[in-house]
Amino acid sequence: MLKHALVLAALLLPGAFANAHEYTAGELHIVHPWSLQLPPNAPNVAAYFVVHNNGPVDDRLLGADSPLSDDTQLHEHVKTSSGAMQMQQVHSVVVPAGKDLVFAPSAYHVMLMQPKDRSLLGDGQRFPLTLHFEKAGDVTVQVAVQKQAPADQPAGHDHAH
Repeated sequence: MLKHALVLAALLLPGAFANAHEYTAGELHIVHPWSLQLPPNAPNVAAYFVVHNNGPVDDRLLGADSPLSDDTQLHEHVKTSSGAMQMQQVHSVVVPAGKDLVFAPSAYHVMLMQPKDRSLLGDGQRFPLTLHFEKAGDVTVQVAVQKQAPADQPAGHDHAH
């Protein structure tokens, strides 16, 4: 009986890893890194995810990098005085203690400028992205490339847990 249970567990394990798209570093829990499929004429690609800070102190995302691009930047969307939305680079982003930091369309995102290998940016592909946190250190995640945003994707700069 134990042998059958072990065989079943071994068969189910790869499926669990294929669906698991979460990463933990210290008090930080990073959920479902994703990116939209890159259109043929788009020069850059954005990556999105949610960071849950389960700890009692703030952390800070200092930057990111990927072998896919020589220039990876943290960006945010801000409203200009005229009311238009504009994308701008930021040097770091606070991950508030006990809250979520949301990287989503029209909010914070990681921008990979001029990606080198566009074949990794088609639907169903994955590419590595290393996030550099002040306290939690470096965390390498696999960004899932999708045709459309996930249905459960949080929106905007909402930091509430």
